[in-house]
Amino acid sequence: MTAIDNKASENTGTIKTGREPSYADALMPLIVLAVLVSGAVGLFGLDAMNGPLQVAMMMSAMVAAIIVLKNGHNWDSVSDAGRRGVSSVVSAIFILLAVGALIGTWNMAGTIPTLVYYGLSLIHPNWFYVASLLVCAIISLGIGSSWTTVGTIGIGLVGLSTLAGVSPAITAGAVVSGAYTGDKLSPLSETTILAAQLTNNDLYVHLRHQAWVSVPALVIAALGFTVLGLSDRSLGVDQSLMNSELLALDQLFWITPINLLPLLLLVILSIRKVPASLAVMSAALFAGVLACFTQPQAVLIAFPEAAVGLEYYIKAVWQVIATGYYSNTGIPPVDELLSRGGMSSMLLTIWLIIAALAFGSLLDEFGFLSKLVTPILTRAKSTGSLIATTTATAIGLNVVTADQYVAVVLPTRLFKVEFQKRGLATKNLSRVVSNGAIVTSPLIPWNSCGAYMAAVMGVPTLVYLPYAIFNYVSPMLDMFYGYTGFKIARITDEPSAAAEPGGETPHQLRAP
Repeated sequence: MTAIDNKASENTGTIKTGREPSYADALMPLIVLAVLVSGAVGLFGLDAMNGPLQVAMMMSAMVAAIIVLKNGHNWDSVSDAGRRGVSSVVSAIFILLAVGALIGTWNMAGTIPTLVYYGLSLIHPNWFYVASLLVCAIISLGIGSSWTTVGTIGIGLVGLSTLAGVSPAITAGAVVSGAYTGDKLSPLSETTILAAQLTNNDLYVHLRHQAWVSVPALVIAALGFTVLGLSDRSLGVDQSLMNSELLALDQLFWITPINLLPLLLLVILSIRKVPASLAVMSAALFAGVLACFTQPQAVLIAFPEAAVGLEYYIKAVWQVIATGYYSNTGIPPVDELLSRGGMSSMLLTIWLIIAALAFGSLLDEFGFLSKLVTPILTRAKSTGSLIATTTATAIGLNVVTADQYVAVVLPTRLFKVEFQKRGLATKNLSRVVSNGAIVTSPLIPWNSCGAYMAAVMGVPTLVYLPYAIFNYVSPMLDMFYGYTGFKIARITDEPSAAAEPGGETPHQLRAP
């Protein structure tokens, strides 16, 4: 049996026969993907996320499946591979649904409006972008989750940007930059833990080595957002318009720190390492119950029926969790901020993730990716070229497999021995994989991370991508270090390796 057959046998318990793909076989699905994705974006623009991009991913998966069948594998093997790919993101799907519910109930409970109200009163537009970066970095560092940070504080900051007259695209870039800064430097982050475990590194050894890239990248991002804030002459809105926005929020909601209790609950649950989907859904339900006592007028807008009593409030909260909250104040920026959320709002994103993961799992399990990567590895002669190759492989896997965990695990397996042969400490590999795979994942529209960020913030991935400064500066710094030799640790400088990890696989970890 081939290596592919052995892998299939281990995963399914049955013996599969089939040939490994040729180079033409390995390239064909990627060419089809590139043509269909570019066609979808070219024909539909930003609306491509509303179905055309999903169709492109599914058609690419069909092409890969046909090639697999042509090489002698049976349909059961194809089905099993696709099923494993989709099962790896079940936890992420539940998080997405929970975040959809949270956005709706947090709007109804006044949590997001209160954050926006205080933000409009306190943050000067010139410093808005850098403030968004630093606030998200601090919160993500404390709770260890970029997804939770973006799905809570990030939503409020992007909504606030619209009302304050600053760019939602730049704000979204600052939010993503800050969230991933904290995520990469937090000992609570699961992706950070995964990168350390796969390379047999002590977590804090990895974090210290990671800081040599993440801290300078944060400084560069802060300088960039400061310059953007000071140089943008369009910043700010007419004071009378801002006053009308504040008045609308104040009339529709009782603005009080009590409205921030759902946020406090979520932070506490995250710090205590409660599973993300359970923590987010608990905070969403708590906000729905809280709204019935603190924001009855907002509940009335959510479910405008003549009925009163317990049944009415239950139906209102239930409906908001399902389909979101809708506002009609007559002030477009306020209504755009508040009319969002609901589990149904995440269905297009879930469709995209499922299609992308089905495609990526076929490329991984049937040897398409290793067929293309192995020849590249043999040409990476210097330390700089090895690190650049590892980074490019991780980014490429984010593109073709749409899953950051695959983009972490596979390069680690492919390049670990090569790093050791060249006398390079494995903490170099854990840092490179973190910056190549994890940090770049929100920059790919169909990657689970990129799709999530776009869905919860309401800003398309390709729109905020140019402003996610931290996320593309980090891998660039890593490659620069590789070519210059700066902060590249040798095996002689590395402490004894930790015990082998317990065989964690991507689907055993929940979303970041």
